[in-house]
Amino acid sequence: MRVLCAFPEAMPSSNSRPSACLAPGTLYLALLLHLSLSSQAGDRRLLPVERVPGLKEKTLILLDVSTKNPVRTVNENFLSLQLDPSIIHDGWLDFLSSKRLVTLARGLSPAFLRFGGKRTDFLQFQNLRNPAKSRGGPGPDYYLKNYEDDIVRSDVALDKQKGCKIAQHPDVMLELQREKAAQMHLVLLKEQFSNTYSNLILTEPNNYRTMHGRAVNGSQLGKDYIQLKSLLQPIRIYSRASLYGPNIGRPRKNVIALLDGFMKVAGSTVDAVTWQHCYIDGRVVKVMDFLKTRLLDTLSDQIRKIQKVVNTYTPGKKIWLEGVVTTSAGGTNNLSDSYAAGFLWLNTLGMLANQGIDVVIRHSFFDHGYNHLVDQNFNPLPDYWLSLLYKRLIGPKVLAVHVAGLQRKPRPGRVIRDKLRIYAHCTNHHNHNYVRGSITLFIINLHRSRKKIKLAGTLRDKLVHQYLLQPYGQEGLKSKSVQLNGQPLVMVDDGTLPELKPRPLRAGRTLVIPPVTMGFYVVKNVNALACRYR
Repeated sequence: MRVLCAFPEAMPSSNSRPSACLAPGTLYLALLLHLSLSSQAGDRRLLPVERVPGLKEKTLILLDVSTKNPVRTVNENFLSLQLDPSIIHDGWLDFLSSKRLVTLARGLSPAFLRFGGKRTDFLQFQNLRNPAKSRGGPGPDYYLKNYEDDIVRSDVALDKQKGCKIAQHPDVMLELQREKAAQMHLVLLKEQFSNTYSNLILTEPNNYRTMHGRAVNGSQLGKDYIQLKSLLQPIRIYSRASLYGPNIGRPRKNVIALLDGFMKVAGSTVDAVTWQHCYIDGRVVKVMDFLKTRLLDTLSDQIRKIQKVVNTYTPGKKIWLEGVVTTSAGGTNNLSDSYAAGFLWLNTLGMLANQGIDVVIRHSFFDHGYNHLVDQNFNPLPDYWLSLLYKRLIGPKVLAVHVAGLQRKPRPGRVIRDKLRIYAHCTNHHNHNYVRGSITLFIINLHRSRKKIKLAGTLRDKLVHQYLLQPYGQEGLKSKSVQLNGQPLVMVDDGTLPELKPRPLRAGRTLVIPPVTMGFYVVKNVNALACRYR
């Protein structure tokens, strides 16, 4: 079961509650949030990159982009976010009102916010007005009681001593946060390794209850969606609600059969078809796994399989990747949250948009484990900064890339897997630092040598702004810190995001892409026809 809820226009405060949610078995109802908060742009220099000895330069690569028409146009909220229900079970819900966390969330707006994850499978609902007084089982107050008591006691103590509120004392909040982080981590590890999960009860009006231990085939699941749609129509608050499903896993033979049965019955009922993807088994991951082109390309094959079934029954139906992680089982410490994981994440964004997937939801924005964008101390991780740059610079229109000097003739029986990956979009029209008609390239270089790219055709002799993202510190690819154009990226002391200032490159200059790095390159004033209008 997966649940999507409607949230207010901004991140909820400690005393706010989400709007009503439904979770009928394997079904979920989607009410999505536009995080339409403003974002800014920003600052830095380039550090010299040490070249790997003994490796020769390859042929100069010529690059051009088709600027007349986009090949795809994805959702304005293409890069979206997920929160796991464990934040409720483990007393973290009130931390969503943290000014620092809200600031980090604003940076990734606009976006959809999905409320779901493994713990949703153990989510139950009680249709009671006051579950705290119910003797049928503990309500949400039971689970949040200890945490809320901590807040109240601390708040009262501070009021008596200094006459001020807890929100004005970040040190106290941080201590509570770390305490809850340790408790949550132990609980989740215990549940994960024992494969035994405790139920969580929420109060929202709901006539359905999750059912466990019962298999449902695709046709039956489709009929259930149709019935749910009919039940929602007469209810004013849900009459315009969107439905998304069936949220399948990796499209193997049995999963494809389930999707086929579902689409045959309910393809026209859902607003978008959804599935999830995990790249690596977290128990066997190594840092070099993130650089394997074969691994990066597994997603492309899955996309084609999903599209084939969907287009058989409902051609043109939107498809969402509703949950993507680099490694399973909560991720791997010092790997899933490192700079190296960014190669998978950035390639995922480029490949999905290029193949017409409308939305990708990142699991998770803030949560347990190591696949998240923000850690348990509210510090942004490398994938957060990568996502922030993507949001600031990349628009929804996808452009075709043409290269010369990159392709090689494949040997018999072998597939060429490019270690240099180039994607192009119209520059985000909300970014007022660039006029409409500009183009943004994002480039992944997995080679152990630098690559030289000469802009040709419509891009020739144009001024370029470089946003080169590299690891910061002695850990190299395992670093949890990054630098932009040579300057470390950290939040400002007042809790705001830093400026992301580009490095201007001389017009007509060859782009030099350092080995094993990724970056964004805004080609200014191209006057691309595809990018001049929304």
